[in-house]
Amino acid sequence: AVVSTQSGHYGRGDKFNDNGWGCAYRSLQTLCSWYLYNGYTTKSPPSIQEIQKTLVRLGDKPEKFVGSRQWIGSVEVGYVLDSYLDTTHRIQFVASGEDMNMQGGMLSHHFKTQGTPVMIGGGVKAHTIIGVRYDDVTG
Repeated sequence: AVVSTQSGHYGRGDKFNDNGWGCAYRSLQTLCSWYLYNGYTTKSPPSIQEIQKTLVRLGDKPEKFVGSRQWIGSVEVGYVLDSYLDTTHRIQFVASGEDMNMQGGMLSHHFKTQGTPVMIGGGVKAHTIIGVRYDDVTG
């Protein structure tokens, strides 16, 4: 799934060990950083605990989720973006990593018209794309 909404919040020196489960949280923090640094919000990126509390408040997760090491995915990232930044996210489902090659035009258009980073999640991994190089002729 692709969620769209830089700074380096992943491993930002907060000494919080999220190795093996925190990549989508850090991707979400990077998306929120983009909004902050581009003047769309004055809110600092939420902490992992704030993200978890938001998901509990929204009814997506049970109370015991707060403080856990449970991963989140693209859907949860979208929920938090919408709630925390009062924005609207979009999820684009892509069947496999191989099919990402077919998304170059869509991603190029997104960066030209929206500019926001894009979070890609699949399985237990999450990545953040901040731009693409795309040729309309060769793909």
